[in-house]
Amino acid sequence: MAEVPEAVTTTTAAGTWPGFFSRQRTIAGPRFNRWLVPPAALAIHLCIGMAYGFSVFWLPMSKLLGTTDPMVCAKLGFFAALTSTSCNWTVPQVTHIFETFIAMLGISAALWGGWLEHAGPRKAGVIAALCWGGGLVVGGIGVSMHQLWLVYLGCGVLGGVGQGLGYITPVSSLIKWFPDRRGMATGFAIMGYGGGAMIGAPLAVWLMKHFSATGTQGVAPTLMVMGVLYVIVMAAGGIGFRVPPNGWRPTGWTPPEERHGTAMITHRHMHLDRVWRTPQFWLVWGVLFLNVTAGIAVISMASPMLQDVFGGKLAGLTEAAAALTAAQKAAIVAAAAGLVGLISLFNSLGRIFWASLSDRIGRKNTYHTFFILGIIVYCLLPTWGHLGMAGMFVVSICIILSMYGGGFSTVPAYLADLFGTQMVGAIHGRLLTAWSAAGIIGPFAIAAIRQAQLDAGVAKNLVYDRTLYIMAFLLLLGLICNALIRPVKASNFMTDEELAQERSLQHEAPHVTAGAQLAARGSFGITGMLAWLAVGVPFLIGLYIALAKAAALF
Repeated sequence: MAEVPEAVTTTTAAGTWPGFFSRQRTIAGPRFNRWLVPPAALAIHLCIGMAYGFSVFWLPMSKLLGTTDPMVCAKLGFFAALTSTSCNWTVPQVTHIFETFIAMLGISAALWGGWLEHAGPRKAGVIAALCWGGGLVVGGIGVSMHQLWLVYLGCGVLGGVGQGLGYITPVSSLIKWFPDRRGMATGFAIMGYGGGAMIGAPLAVWLMKHFSATGTQGVAPTLMVMGVLYVIVMAAGGIGFRVPPNGWRPTGWTPPEERHGTAMITHRHMHLDRVWRTPQFWLVWGVLFLNVTAGIAVISMASPMLQDVFGGKLAGLTEAAAALTAAQKAAIVAAAAGLVGLISLFNSLGRIFWASLSDRIGRKNTYHTFFILGIIVYCLLPTWGHLGMAGMFVVSICIILSMYGGGFSTVPAYLADLFGTQMVGAIHGRLLTAWSAAGIIGPFAIAAIRQAQLDAGVAKNLVYDRTLYIMAFLLLLGLICNALIRPVKASNFMTDEELAQERSLQHEAPHVTAGAQLAARGSFGITGMLAWLAVGVPFLIGLYIALAKAAALF
């Protein structure tokens, strides 16, 4: 796909061949095809995307012990539960694992994003594999020993570090390989994160059922098996990464600012240390935070909200509050599960759709669409509930979740447009602290508002109205933040000397070479076919399962 500059093809400055995991060893040669990079990215994101499917473990983890003393366990506090071996954990105690690894995702991405730019995607991808997969193994050991602190340490802390490194590892490479289609490229990878639960959750359920034949819930061996599997798949993806040589560009492609002077897309580069001092970074941070907070509202409430608002109508009755038979209750639960399947589907597919669309209409206009359309849809949800229009309610939720996923996949390209591509992976890592904040604040605030409504005597089918209007107001704030974003001042970008220094830390040739400027067309071949099949077949299986669950709604 591109020739490798001579300065990096043989030896380092010290005269020794770089190690296998060094960034120099990942610089692509002339036969490399850039379409081999997306499946490597998907291999990582389809694994760490199991984060969205972790809820399948909560109930089994609360039933690990057969006999417990209810009087003693009722008085057990959270910190005592961390080391207790005689009491079952409660569902709220184990759900904090999700909050822990989402928090660690943002923290680790922010801390090590700069290191990743210099170390390269191969080393970062393999370390992410060891952390996420190894964290699940440690968590499985914690479950087998009934030590909640060890589950937090493994799945939460260590797994969260793997989440953070794995999430940002593909971003910089994909944006540099696809400067002509930045949104589509990052959409491919981050689509995997949205779709990881479609594959991982059914696999976890099947494994727990298989291992529970021994008389336990099967959680511990399931976590260990999936951890080992994820290490292998993610490491394969990490090893498969290649980065383009300095100055590479697709044949016949002209950068946008050279073609038609698009002000929001820069061809210069900003250093990570300067980015956080710009108002543009914090405005984009606010855009992501507000979009994620509103989306989490629907993700966390979708299943109970559908059941509370429509109740018996989901089973074909005329009244939502009508008395239900066991069969009708089962039909309602199946319908709610179908909605969860649709959420996974639209969360995933929305990432590639909206990110690809942003290549045509621009990143800022895409976020304008998210916020304006989102405000309208959030305000309509209570109306659909009052009118008993369950179909429109479900369609609206699917639209919201597609834009929730699209917000994640579009933001890396937005950052590259504003701050350049040289350190976009590290900048993206800093920005993901917005996700961590939203992942903690959002569910807590939403649950508190709902409980306050119930305590005030509001009927269950009306209890979500105020929450949805509050979410619409958050989107209005996001719309204002997005409207205020302007091109970055020229004085904030790196000089040519500073850029050359930064590239030397990545062991790149400091100048564009003639060989890098010419894009050779690499062969896709059997390797490319196998790579795409390896990630495509599991994704299609997960897609089929999600659609089968969604069929219960209809």
